[in-house]
Amino acid sequence: MSLWIILPISLPVFILTGIWVVYAMALYNQHVCPLNNWLYNDSCEELLSLQRGPVLCCTLENLPLISKSGTLPPESCFFSLVCSTGSFMVMMIGLLRYALVIERHQNCVLNTAGLCTCWVCAAGLLTAGNFQLDYAKVLHYVGAGVAFTCSMVFVSLQTALTYRLAKTQHEYLLGHIRLTMSLLTFMALVLGGGFFCVEASFALQHISAILEWVFCMLVMLFYGTFAFEFSAMSANTLVVLSRGGGASSSPSPTPSSTTRWRRRRPAATRPTAWPCCTRSVAAAAGT
Repeated sequence: MSLWIILPISLPVFILTGIWVVYAMALYNQHVCPLNNWLYNDSCEELLSLQRGPVLCCTLENLPLISKSGTLPPESCFFSLVCSTGSFMVMMIGLLRYALVIERHQNCVLNTAGLCTCWVCAAGLLTAGNFQLDYAKVLHYVGAGVAFTCSMVFVSLQTALTYRLAKTQHEYLLGHIRLTMSLLTFMALVLGGGFFCVEASFALQHISAILEWVFCMLVMLFYGTFAFEFSAMSANTLVVLSRGGGASSSPSPTPSSTTRWRRRRPAATRPTAWPCCTRSVAAAAGT
């Protein structure tokens, strides 16, 4: 088993632990309302962070979105760290997955498109994590939109690629698992985005926040399924990357004309005497 298996396993562990720690910090500092809170008001007499008591007055400004949880310090610092590190790990997994497919099979459009969407998703995650919602709303929404959309496209491409390359029952089972996760991810993205646009309903806005958490967890768990392929990764995968994504095995050299001539050359025969030497021997015998 290759040590590269640690990379796809550590990504969901690190990201999911990190964003839940960010949420816990924001909840402790009363920067967001709890996920189990369903009561929202149009306005409150004082800010949520200044309120005291078992019952808190929440507005949509305190909606427990992942982005909202990492908006204010000190949790914003940790949120940026999680997103920056996570984006680098996403790029590494996408690149190694791309090389692994070339090594085991061959390159194709699905594989190249998967690498491109993975790297664009990493760029969106980096942007969303370092431009907080309350201070750079446009950049944050652009980064989050790119990250969410490209994540959905990436899991879809990788699911299709899994079925295309599957040969054993185990690989088909892995494809079924990824297909199920892709469908759930698509439903969470579509419903969450639709509910988020309905600002008149507090309940739908809260459901949108919950679906955002579900979407992120599903995507991270999908990355974790690459542990099955990464467990058999070898040094040849890095060789493929060093060749710029070329074929993993070099073609056999074409034999040169000299080599072909040597193969066709007949076996050596016993040398015969020259005619002049033969006549000389015969004359000597006659005398």
